[in-house]
Amino acid sequence: YEGRVPGGADLVTYWFEKARAQIASGKAKRAGLLATNSIRGGANREVLKRINESGDIFMAWSDREWVLEGAAVRISIVGFDRGNQDAKTLDGETVTDIAPDLVAEVNATTAKQLSENREIAFRGNQKGGAFDIDALTAKKILEATNASGLSNADVVRPWWNGLDITGRPRNMWLIDFGMSMTLDQASLYELPMQHVRTFVKPERDLNNRIAYRERWWIHNETRPSMRAALRPLSRYLATPHVSKHRLVVWMLPEIIPDHQLIAFAREDDYFFGVLHSYIHESWSLRMGTSLEDRPRYTPTTTFETFPFPWPPGQEDKASPHHAAISAAAAALHAERDAWLNPPELLELGVTPDSPALKERTLTNLYNALAALRSAARPNGDSEAPASSRPEVSKLVKPARDFAPRLAVLHDALDRAVLAAYGWDDLWGRLRTSAGNEELLRRLLARGRVAARVAGLRL
Repeated sequence: YEGRVPGGADLVTYWFEKARAQIASGKAKRAGLLATNSIRGGANREVLKRINESGDIFMAWSDREWVLEGAAVRISIVGFDRGNQDAKTLDGETVTDIAPDLVAEVNATTAKQLSENREIAFRGNQKGGAFDIDALTAKKILEATNASGLSNADVVRPWWNGLDITGRPRNMWLIDFGMSMTLDQASLYELPMQHVRTFVKPERDLNNRIAYRERWWIHNETRPSMRAALRPLSRYLATPHVSKHRLVVWMLPEIIPDHQLIAFAREDDYFFGVLHSYIHESWSLRMGTSLEDRPRYTPTTTFETFPFPWPPGQEDKASPHHAAISAAAAALHAERDAWLNPPELLELGVTPDSPALKERTLTNLYNALAALRSAARPNGDSEAPASSRPEVSKLVKPARDFAPRLAVLHDALDRAVLAAYGWDDLWGRLRTSAGNEELLRRLLARGRVAARVAGLRL
């Protein structure tokens, strides 16, 4: 299948290619196949591109719910032939053309990766074993002394994955001997090495990859480029690789991001604002794939193809648009963080991991925002948990109480980002089908210009 199905494509794509070849050779006239909606993006989409090159997609349902015996996924249905069917339908409506990402008119598959966006977004660290420890174990290790005089804080750091962003932080830690520490050097950290010998080495001894077996005390993928990019920053941004809502948060520099996070090597409010805008979210939804009903985000297809108002690193910091985005982003972060961890409750001695705050999560908050925008109550919008302390119960409010304020904050941010592009006219149409298609069309055009300019520089 070399040259026909790219590496990393899902197994189902081979059947799409087999059917395409049957049609191209005249052994079949048309085919209809079903797959998860991930067929529309990433390496999978290349197979649909190939179908459109030798024939045509004449019928598709791009994204439908599929519930069978308790399994709930999102699916795509694709019908294709040699290009001899004139009538085409997408999601039950007549269209003139169907692009490989299963949309009509605007073909997002033409988007190119922009060189200016490289070395900013990174997939997080992949540990490859039980290097993670809970807070009590971490406390014990951090308080212990080594005969070498070295501090265990050198190799024990806070660790976040997607759950720490979508829910409440779990206070998990990671034993991390870095990228190149020798076994003798790592052994100077006694309790960390004892844990790794006990819980990691037996599993690594069975690993098929020689490097993982021989360097069992080092994580599988330490992401040297990511670490180098994050090292000088006072904070950095992160978003879950897979999540229901496209959430962006600030991370402290000492936190190691898991491979289920995408880390961005930027520390400025402006960049946070553009990433968390509806403009960028719409792009990521169109360019990415999904796991069941949760969109995926990747550094390559969703970030490196996105044209920013200014090329990263070339922002006009004196521009009022830059200032407006920065101010709106800072306000969003400050007020959202105050809802997640209310200062008035912390002053009463309520800790961030208290049961009184367990429902204060970004998932619940953005569920409530989505419900507000669609004028419906979100599923699973739990009431605030009761507390034995009346003064605490009085202050703990459900997510839907803050959702109107969150909507105002995001609207201000979206308007500021649109203005930076010079697209104020889109504001009244944002979040409509026609408005989203026009937004995508303009972003694609801007990306093509950016790619040409980058080519001229080279």
